[in-house]
Amino acid sequence: QVQLVESGGGLVQAGDSLRLICAASGRTSNYAMGWFRQAPGKEREFVARISRGGTNTYYIDSVKGRFSISRDNAKNTIDLQMNSLKPEDTGVYYCAAGPPFRPDSVYNGPNGYNYWGQGTQVTVSS
Repeated sequence: QVQLVESGGGLVQAGDSLRLICAASGRTSNYAMGWFRQAPGKEREFVARISRGGTNTYYIDSVKGRFSISRDNAKNTIDLQMNSLKPEDTGVYYCAAGPPFRPDSVYNGPNGYNYWGQGTQVTVSS
């Protein structure tokens, strides 16, 4: 069983940075990890993912070059560094854990993940 708790959200201005942290209870080193976000009135959207060992990462086009996902398996944490934030980055950000040995493409959507955190709000003002 894996439990995930996100923190680090807040209200910032466009161009600012935030660092989201996902703290996991239970061993997550065997799980692919992802970050998703959901804006009001919209579906949950994949943002970034990282492989079990942390060597492979993948991002949606709109955050490439601005966001960076990382993990520390010894500490059971998964971070999302967000730079040059834009108003369109506003939403509730969720951390998720997915079991291994699935095709990479599966981890680009919510069906690739079994465990979810409660989310942390990120609001970017213009």
